[in-house]
Amino acid sequence: MTLDMQWMTMAVMLLSGLGMGTVFDGYRVVSHELKFPRWWLPVLDVIYWMAAALVVFRVLYASNNGEVRAYVFIGLAIGIILYYLLLSKAVIVTVKWLIRAVQAFISFVLKCLDIIIVKPLLLLYKLLKIILGFGSAFTIFLLKIVIQLVRPFWRLLVWIIRPILRPIGRWLSPYMNKWQVAEKLRKLGLQIVNLWTKWFRR
Repeated sequence: MTLDMQWMTMAVMLLSGLGMGTVFDGYRVVSHELKFPRWWLPVLDVIYWMAAALVVFRVLYASNNGEVRAYVFIGLAIGIILYYLLLSKAVIVTVKWLIRAVQAFISFVLKCLDIIIVKPLLLLYKLLKIILGFGSAFTIFLLKIVIQLVRPFWRLLVWIIRPILRPIGRWLSPYMNKWQVAEKLRKLGLQIVNLWTKWFRR
């Protein structure tokens, strides 16, 4: 291996050390700012070192066919030391700023969605509820008027057909008792009243 290739490999390892330091500080800041559970940190450390070893070996293989020499470790060590002396604080500040910027952007998007979509839908729901409530009250009022108008004719009709209904009622009475028609109608009426109260009398 020529001297130029050795210096080239050492420079590449130096850059790899800088990259390792940057990624390490970056994921540490992210895990702290986003409040990852503590038990995640050892797992992330293992993943980081495995990924770093694979990347460094791949870079080393591309630069000198994977030959491991002393200058390889010297280059890595120099890169890591230079990073922590010169760039660590700047990277940490930058990563924190990026996290704040992303959080602010997400908060802005959520507020826009709330103003543009959620609040209009809630307003539309309340408006429809008011309209349906008013419509139902007006319908009940009209039905009461109609019932009052029809009541005399209904009573007259019942008085006329009562002689016919009595035999039919006696004939149907055993079946109605057997099928519990009155009880089922009563339960159905209670369910309708409960639904009405739930949706229109809040």
